[in-house]
Amino acid sequence: MIIDFHSSSSSRIRLCLRVLRVLPLITLLGVAACSEDEEVYIERPVHELYNTAKSQLDAGQYKQAATSFDEVERQHPYSKWATKAQIMSAYAYYLDNDYDDAIIALDRFIQLNPSHKDVPYAYYLKGLSYYEQISTVDRDQAMTENALATLNELLTRFPESTYSRDAKIKIELTYDSLAGKEMEIGRYYLFQEQYLAAINRFKRVVDEYQTTTHVPEALLRLTEAYMALGLVGEAKKTAAVLGHNFPGSDWYASAYTLVTGEQIADEDGDGEPDDAWYKFW
Repeated sequence: MIIDFHSSSSSRIRLCLRVLRVLPLITLLGVAACSEDEEVYIERPVHELYNTAKSQLDAGQYKQAATSFDEVERQHPYSKWATKAQIMSAYAYYLDNDYDDAIIALDRFIQLNPSHKDVPYAYYLKGLSYYEQISTVDRDQAMTENALATLNELLTRFPESTYSRDAKIKIELTYDSLAGKEMEIGRYYLFQEQYLAAINRFKRVVDEYQTTTHVPEALLRLTEAYMALGLVGEAKKTAAVLGHNFPGSDWYASAYTLVTGEQIADEDGDGEPDDAWYKFW
């Protein structure tokens, strides 16, 4: 067999030339593909960016609005609109129920702008972000405690703030939630006949959460626990406190029956016991 080496070499040369022609095209396609995956940075005027974000917020597009407000600060960090965009971004996160990002944004705003006129609002919005995550009393109360701490800080630092009145109302409700948790634990101990542990929980409600709706029941449960331990004197004193502060309540009527063995007398129907027995103990 005779091999044409010259012909073979020519074929190899032609093949190499074809590859060399194709390589630049492949390279260009690869660069184009990478460019499509990357976000194109387009600098825009600050007022245009801010108005876009505000329009998205008004349209209920909260997630997009938060991103757009963040873009205001990213592109124009030294503009007066950048500071406003920080608080608006946090507000957009809050409206989107993205409380974690809202709290992060608000903490950053407070840290970067400690003397800004909107700092009281930042504390208020942060408190709301915790408050709106408060679960029922059978769950962990960490959010309740965080809400309480934030709203109390608002009242301490800015007592005359526009948001102080609502903060006070929400503080009362957070106290009620914390007291409810103590009551739940106390009832459990009482049911398990762990009376001393139950007493500690109920006393905490009476001592630390005096303005909550749980105090009358706490006094009754204390009376029950003292009676179960044979501490009749303590039971009568506790029932007397209950009768003095909540004379017409069902809790008091139950405590009266518990320590006297009799039904409470209320012949005149005024909601108070006729003999006012609690006054003489």
